[in-house]
Amino acid sequence: MLSTGLPQGAVPKLERPGPLRERVYDALLELITTRTLRPGQHLVETELASHLGVSRQPVREALQRLNTEGWVDLRPAQGAFVHEPTEDEADQLLVVRALLETEAARLAAANAPAKGLTRLVELCEEGEQAVADDEVDAVVAANAAFHAYVMTLAGNAVLAELAAQVDRRVRWYYTPIARTRGIQSWHEHRELIDAIAARDEVRAQHVMRVHTEHTRTSYHQRADTA
Repeated sequence: MLSTGLPQGAVPKLERPGPLRERVYDALLELITTRTLRPGQHLVETELASHLGVSRQPVREALQRLNTEGWVDLRPAQGAFVHEPTEDEADQLLVVRALLETEAARLAAANAPAKGLTRLVELCEEGEQAVADDEVDAVVAANAAFHAYVMTLAGNAVLAELAAQVDRRVRWYYTPIARTRGIQSWHEHRELIDAIAARDEVRAQHVMRVHTEHTRTSYHQRADTA
């Protein structure tokens, strides 16, 4: 088995046109955030290059960038490994996420148009269906899309920019607990939609605060429930 643990055909070959360095970076980051490449996993340049259909140079450059950003650890005489987040790292990130999204929920309750509420309901239905189908990747994607749209409805560009900076790491931490959170997470999303529809800013803040705290708690308890 390849030490990268990627089955043949799991990663499409990258097309040559365009900024190849950026394409390789994006591909590897996606594989990490979806946990196709698992925390602690050894990353071998030659094998990654073969899977992506590129030379080793853009892979090496991407790994160096991912190391700078904290996604990959480069260990002397050992090579590259997917970073293993500590409990403190996860906690700090999820606390910041809660602060940003609680304010976004309040602003969404103040500003969301009717068509925005319709879209939130659609996203919620997509997430509920993904849970029913037990499609973890789809659940994670739907959850990210729901929260991103709440941020859009908030109408604050600076807040949205800050949230975008932590979005991938939130997905990374959410993936291993997606099944644990299950349908309850989407019940909480429904409560948020109701609060936004009622223009109840205080209620929307409360619901989002409780919701994000449940996610944070679930992440820290994941080892006990695995």
